[in-house]
Amino acid sequence: MCRQVLCASFARGRITALRRTVGEEVAGEGLSGRRLEDFVVAVNEVITNAVLHGGGGGTLRVWWQNGRLWCEVADEGPGMSGWSSALPPPSGFEAGGRGLWLVRLLCDHVTIVSGPGGTTVTFSAAL
Repeated sequence: MCRQVLCASFARGRITALRRTVGEEVAGEGLSGRRLEDFVVAVNEVITNAVLHGGGGGTLRVWWQNGRLWCEVADEGPGMSGWSSALPPPSGFEAGGRGLWLVRLLCDHVTIVSGPGGTTVTFSAAL
């Protein structure tokens, strides 16, 4: 069974407010402690990427399904070229480049579909 928790569009300047809303809604659904913090950090990284690299905004959807809290972030940007889920963590002290790597560490079932019409990142956390 699938039950929607949150659906929102976002753009530059709305990341902080959306991150706060996600945290409040997800906490109200029973996710707590480290799992809550990790989920909110992952949401923040993905929506920030959508704003910076995916056309300036997108849509976010959060739902419960089969005992897991799922999040999907979609943008309409140019897509990502050269990305692979097998890429190692970024090296050195460069600014940026760690967002999706971090999401893979913090969440379960991370899926990224990207093409010239945009990118969709879906991830989950178990309660």
